[in-house]
Amino acid sequence: MTFKKYALLTVAVCSALTLTACKKDETQGFSPAKPECIAPAKPGGGFDLTCKLAQSGLKDTGQLDKPMRVTYMPGGVGAVAYNKIVANDPANNDAIVAFSTGSLLNLAQGKFGENYTEDNVRWLAAVGTDYGMVAVNAESPLKTLQDLADALKKDPKSISFGAGGSVGGQDWLQTAMMAKAAGINPKDMTYVALEGGGEAVTAVLGNHISVVSAGIAEMGPHIESGKVRVLAVFAPNRLEGKLKDIPTAKEQGFDVEWPVIRGYYMGPQVSEESYTWWKERFDAMMADPKFAELRASRDLLPFAMTGQELQDYVKKTTNEMREISKEFELTETK
Repeated sequence: MTFKKYALLTVAVCSALTLTACKKDETQGFSPAKPECIAPAKPGGGFDLTCKLAQSGLKDTGQLDKPMRVTYMPGGVGAVAYNKIVANDPANNDAIVAFSTGSLLNLAQGKFGENYTEDNVRWLAAVGTDYGMVAVNAESPLKTLQDLADALKKDPKSISFGAGGSVGGQDWLQTAMMAKAAGINPKDMTYVALEGGGEAVTAVLGNHISVVSAGIAEMGPHIESGKVRVLAVFAPNRLEGKLKDIPTAKEQGFDVEWPVIRGYYMGPQVSEESYTWWKERFDAMMADPKFAELRASRDLLPFAMTGQELQDYVKKTTNEMREISKEFELTETK
């Protein structure tokens, strides 16, 4: 099976934008006093990358003239931040919160709390996409995805997977899809849940786990340093640039795809003026060629959605995630 039927893969940046959306003078009455991006994990993972992309992107394209701070709020792979912004800080006009496809999966499974759904926040902007992957320490005897599958078939417990998130999360699910494609019961795998992608990478570098499962964008510096070996990227085709030599799972005989969108949401009671201000700034930022360079430098591919279009996408995708979760017996069928 693939994730292809469950999600959009890429969206052209400029085609979705209008000249009106790029105007900077329509919300002059609002300006954030202390702009902040909340990363719902410890430093070093995908949420950190997402916040720092907004931090540099809005500044370098001239959309934000005040420094944006990044605040780390680990806990429940996004649950703590989601609960805080909904229950305790719903009208914070200055704060945006990073999310990914994994956040939508957790919402679909009720991991943010049984009373919380995708309808509790205002989805603001999605600014890029990368793909899931599995990697090992560069000194590992595992050279290919088939090597990993063979080791799992021989003794599933001998291979430990580690990732930011618990069983049922996106990093677990992409390995479960790979295992299923190889004829292995995902429930037989050894999985170590860590708080964020940064901890997971540290664990594989220290040989505390056999395989790290994460997004390819999180691995950029470690690939360049030669400290990790990516066995496969869960993309439909090989990626470009410095990632061009990494094989896909599909070309190795495993029909698995997992796109990971990266974006931001705001509290449910933010003012319409502030929400529109932020939306217009992201629209203008993504239309600027400088942002395309920043995004590419972080190994992210184009994906541009803001406002109501993103709200609709999140609703559709989260419902589809509920179906995937039922397939892997991660939620109760009602």
